Amino acid sequence: MIREDKFLISRKPFAVDLPTVTGTQHPRGDRYAFSGTADALWFRRQNGVTRACIGTLKLWSHYLPKPINLDDPHNILAADLDGRYGGDCQGRWDGVRYWGAQEPEVQEQHLAILRQMLNHYPALPAGYDGWWTFQTPKGPS
Repeated sequence: MIREDKFLISRKPFAVDLPTVTGTQHPRGDRYAFSGTADALWFRRQNGVTRACIGTLKLWSHYLPKPINLDDPHNILAADLDGRYGGDCQGRWDGVRYWGAQEPEVQEQHLAILRQMLNHYPALPAGYDGWWTFQTPKGPS
């Protein structure tokens, strides 16, 4: 992943809860395979409506050239990880409607975070590190 200072919704960035970054790795021939997860927040836009999302990122790579320092969440996130599936959304708020968990306690927890996110768009949510993207940087035109 790549950490960017500037928020651009088109780059599909994620704000990551660093203490939740976890994973395992093992040798795979002359390379290393890694599989992990992290709790994250993100914004997405659909049909002109901005939505705040909460969920989990799947972090993985089958062919890393060297092992990752699993004690350093920045080191894990900065590895050449595959993010083609994006985040697994567990809750979403568009300012009018909530989609996600069915349990009232979980809905309340999600909405406490998602409402603040949307109210302060595009600010980085407090307590999260970002903005992280799986997209490669665009070169000079």
